[in-house]
Amino acid sequence: MPVKNNNPKHIAFIMDGNGRWARERGLSRTAGHRQGIQRVKEIIRGAGDLGLEVITFFAFSTENWSRPKKEIDTLMRYLDNFLDGQIKELERNNMRFRVIGGKAPVPEFLQKKIEKSEELTKKNTGVTVVLALNYGGRQEIVEAAKKFAASVLKDERLLEGLDCDGFSRYLYTAGLPDPELLIRTSGEMRISNFLLWQLSYAEFYFSKVYWPDFRIGELKEAILDFKKRERRFGGIDAAQENN
Repeated sequence: MPVKNNNPKHIAFIMDGNGRWARERGLSRTAGHRQGIQRVKEIIRGAGDLGLEVITFFAFSTENWSRPKKEIDTLMRYLDNFLDGQIKELERNNMRFRVIGGKAPVPEFLQKKIEKSEELTKKNTGVTVVLALNYGGRQEIVEAAKKFAASVLKDERLLEGLDCDGFSRYLYTAGLPDPELLIRTSGEMRISNFLLWQLSYAEFYFSKVYWPDFRIGELKEAILDFKKRERRFGGIDAAQENN
């Protein structure tokens, strides 16, 4: 049955273009990442006013560990600083914080700080802010399959009883609604191993704007574009339905 879009409740972001933004300005890549963090903070602050319930940011992929060590160390330090400052603001604004992805090789001190931040905000009822850190979509599905197989071996689950909803409970995103809208910046048109299961029926919006320049105004444009679309979920559009 076709569904006319209202405001999306869950938007996922692939934050692309930090390096190119910096290079075009004669700056270091870390300067681009630093400016990109400001956009994350801006969108978090505006999420509630836009009617969003969940926002997910692709912060660091499993493939990003192949980047130069200096850049990785800088990104981990930026995340550390983000947690120190932003979590207090999330707590004040009744927002919940959650990280999805594998733990190792994320530095242990960051793992502990993430756990503390999630625990501090877990009872909050406002916008849920999700960071995908050390995340890969294929890896997530493999891990979920292993968890389900282990539960079958322990006689906790029946193989024949598995369905899509049941499998979703083994994913990192268990308990979260699937994104209705994916936004990727910088003009790239791919999803880069991000939320492969969860994006099955999402609408995609590709912006040519680099992430450090993606402001609330650009986000509002993406939402307006989303609202013009008709989500059919395998059905037919309204015009065809009446013929």
